[in-house]
Amino acid sequence: MTSSAHEGAQGPHHASGAAPVALEAIGIVKRFPGVLANDDVNFDIQTGEVHTLLGENGAGKSTLASMLCGLYQPDAGRILRNGVPIELPSPRAGLQHGIAMVHQHFRLVDRFTVAENVVLGSRDLSFKLNRRELNDAVAAVADTYGLPVDPTATVGDLSVGQRQRVEIVKALYQGAEILLLDEPTAVLVPAEVEKLFENVHAMTQTGKSVVFISHKLGEVARISDRVTVLRNGCVTGHVASKGQADAKELARLMVGRDIDLAAQRASHPIGHEVLQIRDVNLTMNGVNVLSNISFNVHEGEMVGIAGVAGNGQRELADVIAGLLSPTSGTISIGGAMSTDRGPIAARELGLAYVPEDRLGVGLVPSMSILDNLLLTRDRNIVVDRASVMPEATRLIDEFEIKANGPEHMARKLSGGNAQKVLLARELSGGRTATKLLVVCSPTRGLDVGAIETVRRLLDDARSAGQAILLISEDLDEIMSLADRVLVIYRGAIVHETPGETASLEKVGAAMAGLTQGSA
Repeated sequence: MTSSAHEGAQGPHHASGAAPVALEAIGIVKRFPGVLANDDVNFDIQTGEVHTLLGENGAGKSTLASMLCGLYQPDAGRILRNGVPIELPSPRAGLQHGIAMVHQHFRLVDRFTVAENVVLGSRDLSFKLNRRELNDAVAAVADTYGLPVDPTATVGDLSVGQRQRVEIVKALYQGAEILLLDEPTAVLVPAEVEKLFENVHAMTQTGKSVVFISHKLGEVARISDRVTVLRNGCVTGHVASKGQADAKELARLMVGRDIDLAAQRASHPIGHEVLQIRDVNLTMNGVNVLSNISFNVHEGEMVGIAGVAGNGQRELADVIAGLLSPTSGTISIGGAMSTDRGPIAARELGLAYVPEDRLGVGLVPSMSILDNLLLTRDRNIVVDRASVMPEATRLIDEFEIKANGPEHMARKLSGGNAQKVLLARELSGGRTATKLLVVCSPTRGLDVGAIETVRRLLDDARSAGQAILLISEDLDEIMSLADRVLVIYRGAIVHETPGETASLEKVGAAMAGLTQGSA
């Protein structure tokens, strides 16, 4: 890895002959109540480059990007455009300077066409629209930057990747020269990620500049010309030279220590069948949410369910946990039938469950960390909270939960810390010995250090003989941990493969509905 700076450095250094600096932030400070989000941050982006802001959740990267586009205003520091100081009181002011941000959660109107969404909010429109001219203008911008879209298509009918493309076309149509992409791959399948990378390169070749905001180390190493790493609101290092970024070094800069995210598989022979699902169907509001689902999970085995959000994986987990009753089919845990017996019976059979919805299903926001840890452990009317206080304190330390102690209210936790409380409760065991662990998106919202810890805990549970069903939209997580990989698409299992020999291309294609593998 060729580094242009080392840990603790505050400003990128440019070699002679480098492209001109299009946008620069100097000494940026941003405070929120009780939080120093950015602390004396220096950052710049050159014309025609991809400069990545890398950092764990809460590191301050999105806050910095929001100031660069005018969504927030810094408490101290300066922003320069082409070397000239500028004020950005609003995103519209940012657009006037050629700066636009494409947010992680799209801001499109589903009922409008692509062209209507692209021009929405433009001050250059006349009262009466000429739709043919409008469609032609939008198509011309899209074609110029290798972003093919159908201007007449209704946005609600588009895939996630296509909607993201519309957001980018909208920014370019409005005159953006600098695009800030906030976690742009978070909702994309692998094929869409590859297409996005092609689009980014096409834009930079025409002189556009792209700020790529991410916490995914592998993608950052591939897409970036330069990388600036943030930790706790401060710049910890810079990496230069495309293709030279080393994931381990970037991880160390992110969390301050070495990280091991190597693939992990079952180290012992698998045992008896624990979870058996046979011909499960689920119909909700007249829609087939699950269709003929059949698979099993054994002792000491981790089976991964990969899929794009909204393809039935959440409902599958709730059916297994007893929160939903299948329309037909059977489910058994440890050889005992659990179908239609409810969540308490499922837990008594040895189920531990980490749901996707942390605060809505997994935790009670109005209760303390201590009480949330007790929820699945004790059904007595009188609970001896004092006796479990030491264990709660130990779990807070072990899972690195940022809180003021066991009495800290769950609703006051960040998303990542709420996830850690949920994981601490389910992974530490309850009143019944865990036979089956169902985990949904266990590392979503966690920093890379906590991800390492969670992966180790899951591997330890597998080694101890627990059967684990891992449901995640993070394909890297599935490919790195699962002994078997199943792909769910529109409520059906469409592909199955051993984890060790799983093909990223085939799994990604199955997630996108492009192939029907042997299940």
